[in-house]
Amino acid sequence: MKRLVLFTCTMALIPTLQAQTADPENREAAVRESLQQEEPRDSAIEIASITTDRGIVTRPGRFTIEPSFSYAHSNSTRVAVEGYTVIPALLVGLINISEIQRDVMVTALSLKYGFTSRFEASVRVPYLEVEEDLREREAFQGTPVDTLRESTGDGLGDVELSLRYQLNDGLDGWPYVIGVFRAKAPTGDGPYDVERQTIFDSEGNPIGVELVERPVGSGYWAYEPGLSFIYPSDPAVLFGNLSYVWTQEEDEGPENGGEIDPGDVIRFGFGMGFAFNERTSFSLSYDHSIIKKTSIEQSNDLLDPTFDRIQVGTLSFGLSQRLTPNTNLSVSVGVGVTDSAPSTEITVKLPLSL
Repeated sequence: MKRLVLFTCTMALIPTLQAQTADPENREAAVRESLQQEEPRDSAIEIASITTDRGIVTRPGRFTIEPSFSYAHSNSTRVAVEGYTVIPALLVGLINISEIQRDVMVTALSLKYGFTSRFEASVRVPYLEVEEDLREREAFQGTPVDTLRESTGDGLGDVELSLRYQLNDGLDGWPYVIGVFRAKAPTGDGPYDVERQTIFDSEGNPIGVELVERPVGSGYWAYEPGLSFIYPSDPAVLFGNLSYVWTQEEDEGPENGGEIDPGDVIRFGFGMGFAFNERTSFSLSYDHSIIKKTSIEQSNDLLDPTFDRIQVGTLSFGLSQRLTPNTNLSVSVGVGVTDSAPSTEITVKLPLSL
């Protein structure tokens, strides 16, 4: 029995002895490959990808099909005052109170493929359904009746192509650093592709432009380079991202203001997650976008009513459950913390790896 135990221990040590006596470069490569295959790497892939598209690149030769569905609800109240103040308690003019409710449902299919141990490519095809209700009342008209306008839109959204490259091995206490490049094509109908109409006040003066049908796309090409950071710290995983979205300007014709340059976007986010066990993971993250003002060549009061910047901040938390060795079910909930962010957003993902 002692000889059998000794023989078994010796056989288990053979790979280690071979790695130690091999060429130093080969030994370092073997250690790096071994570390990359450990459980923290797999945990980082699952935990960091619950709420957003973060995570280490897909393994070489692995093909992932990810159907997803998200529902976002927005509710905002706006008060427009047009007049002048006689004394602090008396206002002469027009007060318009409006409430906007918007529901956006996105059904998407993403395809990912790992070409090498460091490089993956993916494509995402979304289909959008948008419903918007506008309820308003002019307070100085003396009417108790609200005016309700409804508009909808559905169709193919903007198709997105993503390339991700892992820049380092995450050794010596460094986080994984992944370079990301996304390109979004204007395959969906944008604001200038749908029917619009001019809004007039009670005296026949134009006061704005209304979209009869809701757009399901941006209408512009967009390019987004960025970086993602993932730091496994068992049992938790810390992650973050930073990117810049450049939107290509387009000439929409003189009736629409000439050349339109949509505002570029600065995006950043951070979060953490941890695994309850080998099947269940939890994630908490915050994402923020700073959208710059749109530039219009022939600007006027009707075509250029936006602020200098728009702040969109969302706090998200998610839960992931491994159903099979190749299938995960992820559910995340986002809560808007700024006025321009959706009030609530729920996303369900079901990635299947082949």
